[in-house]
Amino acid sequence: MFQVRIHGRGGQGVVSGAEMLSVAAFQEGRYAQAFPSFGSERMGAPVMAFCRIDDKEIRLREPVLEPDALIIQDPTLLHQVDLFKGLRSNGYMLINSTRGFAELGLAEFVRGFDGGRLRTVPATELALKHVGRPVPNAALLGGFAALSRQIRLESLAAAIREKFPRVVAEKNIAAANEAHALVSRSMEAVLA
Repeated sequence: MFQVRIHGRGGQGVVSGAEMLSVAAFQEGRYAQAFPSFGSERMGAPVMAFCRIDDKEIRLREPVLEPDALIIQDPTLLHQVDLFKGLRSNGYMLINSTRGFAELGLAEFVRGFDGGRLRTVPATELALKHVGRPVPNAALLGGFAALSRQIRLESLAAAIREKFPRVVAEKNIAAANEAHALVSRSMEAVLA
């Protein structure tokens, strides 16, 4: 079972992101579940959502305590909340930021991690460019697809089309495609 924990703030599409990720996995014939964890249910408050993906039925219903991947939609949470709890050194980490891990003050923390599984992507900027709103979830899912290879970009596009009206969906797909390309190129550069 592959478990994902998404951190962000209310209004950034954290819950919708987990739902789209699960629908993308379902599109590929896999089992998936997505569910939120709310503290204070207000705009801007810290929010978590979870997604599990497996090739067999998922019976587990508790929060993801040991994620295989973290998607961090809001970098202002990095030093305020214990986002990294339970993440193993071979886990994936994708952060919505224009800055690298060292610039984010995480160089020491990520030293023991597999650098090929850690990326930042400017998801908010991509969302503003393509969607016209600072909702980074679709762009982050595009980057996640490239980083983890847990879902295909085509499946993500289908999930986005299922979630949003046509015009909004196509804009979000454009943001996801660009994020996927950015993460793919950064991974190729490391291998070169």
